[in-house]
Amino acid sequence: MDRSGVVQATLAPGHECRAAVQGTVLVGESNESRIFGLVECGNEFAIFMYTHRRMAIIADDVSLEEIVPISENFIIEEVIQNTYTIGSDATVKIISRDIDQALLLPFGSQTRIFVQEVQKACGEVSKQAAAGGFPLQFQWVAEYQQKKDSLLHRSREEEFTNDTVSSFTCAEDKMACKISGDSDLLALELDQEKVTEKEKDNNVDSIPEKQSSDFETFSEASTSSIAPAMSPEITDISNSNVMVTNKGHILGMPQFVLRDNLIKSELVKQEEKFTYIRDYRIFAGTYNVNGKSPKQDLKPWLSSDSEPPDIYCIGFQEIDLSKEAFLFNDTPKEEEWFLAVSQSLHPLATYAKIKLVRLVGMMLLLYVRKEHAADITEVEIERVGTGIMGRMGNKGGVSIRFQFHNTSLCIVNSHLAAHTEECERRKQDYREICSRMRFIQSNLPLTSLTIMKHDIIIWLGDLNYRICHPEVETIKKLITAKDYEKLIEFDQLTNHMKNLQVFRGFKEGPLNFHPTYKYDVGTDDWDTSEKCRVPAWCDRILWKGRNVKQLDYRSHMALRISDHKPVSSLFQVGIKVVNQDLYKKTYENIVRSLDRMENDSFPSVSLSKTEFHFENVKFMQLQVQTLVIANTGLVPCQFEFINKLNELTYCKPWFSATPNKGILIEGDRVEIDLEVYVNKTTALSLNMGVDRIEDILILHLKEGKDYFLAISGNYLSSCFGSSLHALCCMKEPIRDVLPERIQELERKAMENKYADCFPDEMQLEIPKEIWTMVDHLHRNASLQDDLFQQPGLKSEFEEIRDCLDTGIPEFLSGSGHSICEALLLFLDALPEPVITYQLYDKCLESSSSLTQFEQVVDMLPQCHRNVFNYLMAFLRELLKNASSNNLDVAVLASIFGAFLLRPPPNAANHYNPVICKKAAQLFISRFLTLRDG
Repeated sequence: MDRSGVVQATLAPGHECRAAVQGTVLVGESNESRIFGLVECGNEFAIFMYTHRRMAIIADDVSLEEIVPISENFIIEEVIQNTYTIGSDATVKIISRDIDQALLLPFGSQTRIFVQEVQKACGEVSKQAAAGGFPLQFQWVAEYQQKKDSLLHRSREEEFTNDTVSSFTCAEDKMACKISGDSDLLALELDQEKVTEKEKDNNVDSIPEKQSSDFETFSEASTSSIAPAMSPEITDISNSNVMVTNKGHILGMPQFVLRDNLIKSELVKQEEKFTYIRDYRIFAGTYNVNGKSPKQDLKPWLSSDSEPPDIYCIGFQEIDLSKEAFLFNDTPKEEEWFLAVSQSLHPLATYAKIKLVRLVGMMLLLYVRKEHAADITEVEIERVGTGIMGRMGNKGGVSIRFQFHNTSLCIVNSHLAAHTEECERRKQDYREICSRMRFIQSNLPLTSLTIMKHDIIIWLGDLNYRICHPEVETIKKLITAKDYEKLIEFDQLTNHMKNLQVFRGFKEGPLNFHPTYKYDVGTDDWDTSEKCRVPAWCDRILWKGRNVKQLDYRSHMALRISDHKPVSSLFQVGIKVVNQDLYKKTYENIVRSLDRMENDSFPSVSLSKTEFHFENVKFMQLQVQTLVIANTGLVPCQFEFINKLNELTYCKPWFSATPNKGILIEGDRVEIDLEVYVNKTTALSLNMGVDRIEDILILHLKEGKDYFLAISGNYLSSCFGSSLHALCCMKEPIRDVLPERIQELERKAMENKYADCFPDEMQLEIPKEIWTMVDHLHRNASLQDDLFQQPGLKSEFEEIRDCLDTGIPEFLSGSGHSICEALLLFLDALPEPVITYQLYDKCLESSSSLTQFEQVVDMLPQCHRNVFNYLMAFLRELLKNASSNNLDVAVLASIFGAFLLRPPPNAANHYNPVICKKAAQLFISRFLTLRDG
């Protein structure tokens, strides 16, 4: 495609790009994409080579890498391959005194134009030299080179300076620790240094959290009966889709990172075209608990409104005042307050814990109503200590930022410097938190967000601003009279915000409640200690952003745990919600406008359709749909299904496309078979709900754009691929069991697969599906010859599978061979074989002693042991009819040994298959021959 436009945009006035093309530089085994431009200045020519972004349209998208002047000794020649195919790319070599480089240029008119123009330039240079013209100087080329070198030098210099300053600061801080003689502080400072290094590596969660799980659900029903010392019932609702799905986020784009920055910026500009405002209620609360434990119910604070909020942002200060908490950032009170909050959320809704972040005594909790959890994305946390040496966490802030639909929010909980006279320290703490609080963006790993780069900011905490008046009694009289308007005149924070000294741009609601500090603990009495503190509004909640309306701002006098009173604010917040249809239309319009900017030779295709739905997918039953790709462009095109970001294959394991790549000449078309097939490796994840019949395929055109195919469908749960543990808990057919129940059983089975994990469940001794197949074979096919050696019919297997999954019809149909094959397929599809992986090595290590083999079987979980004994009894019965069915011990031991004893999948390559097969055969044969049937 023609790239002369973007090259011309980088040139100085009077310099002209005569032709340009995008290709690759062949360096050893690697191919590096570049843009090559033939640039003319006067009678001199040079080839400019640029690195570039994927879709290079403007000058900022390219960076000049190398300049090759076209002098008398410059040569360009095409390399002719031994096997030449019409439509194949061209390999071109450029040779001069300073370079010998091979370029791979795409087939098409633009490559021909570029090569011809370079050859013409070579001819003009040769004519000029032969005529004795002015010698080539290339001073204009030197100017570009100097500019490029200057930018590179400046970049390196800045990098060196930053590293040097950082190193000097760390060294200076450590030296201060050494002078203080406090080894604990030194150790903590070294830990902080490690955190800084981790931040450089984009590791946001650099300080470990005790509460590491995201998205935990709390409801009144699940917590009301739990004692304060115990954890509430927690259901982890997090999954890969919840945390990474971000369809509405205009900067994240659809997970595949195939969109250019230009498209992203255009989407930001046109955001109003595809979003609308929806109101949500956010409860923000702050409480300095003075190192006390939660001995009171927190519902008067957290559940004081009749309507449950959609989001809770709850901040604490001073949850632990001990030295251990200060030095080691570890405290048991984190768990106490976490449980107290979880049990006091509004009883009319169920909430999911999104995140907990703590630094010494500061803790911030974020909860959201469970139905909104999937709309919370891009969750990041950060901590900034502003205490001793500007580092320690006895003062500072903790923060959680997240994306709710298409609105970014940042919640900050801070504890600023204390005492009336320390206003400057409070300003400094505030500025440090603002400057040092940076969130690494997961979708843009080299960039970071500050607090102020969010749509909505809620800042809460013990800001420690005081009522500045020398007479305590005067203040108390004003409080008794509820003359809050007069009190506010002496409030430090209000005055500093008016003077734009701190919290510029933030708002605060009217202070129509008593000051929240300082009280005698356990009472509503003002401080009676010797210090007799002046009452003050230390605990505050501020906000910044559009579409925010404060519904209420209050203190909660009923809580007497601390010398502070908790404060809360209820907001009605307008959140930008994406209309997916309008978003898609806007996105497509932007891409379409960019497409029009491309050259007419841009490869293009038409697709018969882009959405494929596979209805009622069943275990081992292939479904196929056809995609037709037609080349509608003017040049041959090469297509391929490519991998999405951070994925090893282009599709889910239950899917395939045949063919998955190829070349189409002009006007040609090809049919692609899109196949969905669930087997033993994928059935369990679909049964568990971990995976679904959903995927996006990326059809990529070389030198062209990408097309997205949506794959969807529904999977019908099957006993094939289910665990023995789960099946023993299902008295009804699996299709009659709710998906949530199946997922719960399989999750428990996965977590406790080597134990009897359902002690409180009424369980079948063996799965009814195994009993059904074995009982049918015992009654109807025990005399049939070649059992387990002759395959059954696929159509009959499907009938057997459906009968087992649905219970319809009541009795199995099909031949004995088909049922035998179904039984073996069932055993093969078990996620944990009958002889569990844990005991596989013991089976191999055992000698030929039956006693040792029996000890291994006795170590199996109950349901596995029952199944093994049942199958062995059945096979011994079959051997009693060996004269009719032609079975023998060796045949059965070999067949069933392979299905009942399987090496662990992650270690299969460590075993000798021949030795393992013999050991498994010996294991089974001992039970078939030496035990009394």
